[in-house]
Amino acid sequence: MKKEQIEILNQYSHRRYNPLLDEWVLVAPHRTKRPWQGSQDDEEEEIGVDYDESCFLCPGNSRSSKEINPNYEDTFVFYNDFPALMENAEIHSFREDPLFQGETVRGTGKVICYSPSHSLTLPELPIESIEKLINSWVNELDELSKSYKWVQVFENKGQMMGCSQPHPHGQIWASEFIPTQINKKDRSQREFFNKYKKNLLLDYVTKELELKERIVHENEHWVVLIPYWAAWPFETMVLPKSHIPQMSYMNLEQRKCLASILKKLTVSYDNLFNCSFPYSMGWHFAPFVDTINHLEYWQLHATFLPPLLRSKSIRKFMVGYELLCEQGRDITPEVAAEYLRNTSVNHYKARK
Repeated sequence: MKKEQIEILNQYSHRRYNPLLDEWVLVAPHRTKRPWQGSQDDEEEEIGVDYDESCFLCPGNSRSSKEINPNYEDTFVFYNDFPALMENAEIHSFREDPLFQGETVRGTGKVICYSPSHSLTLPELPIESIEKLINSWVNELDELSKSYKWVQVFENKGQMMGCSQPHPHGQIWASEFIPTQINKKDRSQREFFNKYKKNLLLDYVTKELELKERIVHENEHWVVLIPYWAAWPFETMVLPKSHIPQMSYMNLEQRKCLASILKKLTVSYDNLFNCSFPYSMGWHFAPFVDTINHLEYWQLHATFLPPLLRSKSIRKFMVGYELLCEQGRDITPEVAAEYLRNTSVNHYKARK
């Protein structure tokens, strides 16, 4: 985009197109100036401890299923005691009435503890531990993809995002069906590739690197940026600079660089408002289906969706117009990227 176009977008309400989901996002930058008398979640930050005897996820403790956790020293993965998807569901399909369709589905779920420490979140882990986490993601995807078409790796960080266990962890859900958003992204990337003979996200990253308007961090192999079409205030995408359709296609150097840039991004988040920054994060990549040609138009990417807007106590609510019409945001992606880009890469707790 031209500089004068960005200046116009920073002043006036406008819509931005999301080519990945074939959706539009409403941007109203002037709304950040309005007075705020709404909810402020100003919880005191707990003092971190390495071990909590009441925690279901700490090493050596008993979980709600009565299973005993091993005294693990790195990442620890186990089958979720209360999975949303079950492996042994009976198969039924209801298609007779187009208005009342349904089907039973099969799947499974796992929990992945990031480290033995009860309090070390992703930005506080050493890079070596993040590398081990990435390797665990790859190993789990390789195993689950033998039985399931889709495997979702994600993390809900913080009580604000509905996290019920304070011990830092992520989840892995596997399903025999392709979820709605993945289907949308598959269609959009396929259509773009067929029309322009280019990989949509690889082409997008190339142009973003030229513009330098929404880049937060980059290294040899990866880019962190706030997407042009971002809906959440400080939403980011983590994208490779080369074509990587699935996690297993990453080489060792790309994994090391990914660990480094994930740490930089999450430290920037924490430093933005000097708090343990809440978010939902997830990875998308080519589904595990029989067709081969989808690998050339799919691109691996992670999306971070944090709810905070103005401070650690004021969040963005997706309500009203956003729920009923289309998603919207109050701060332009360019301004949000500048805020994140200018934060320190040294964690605020380490500076005390």
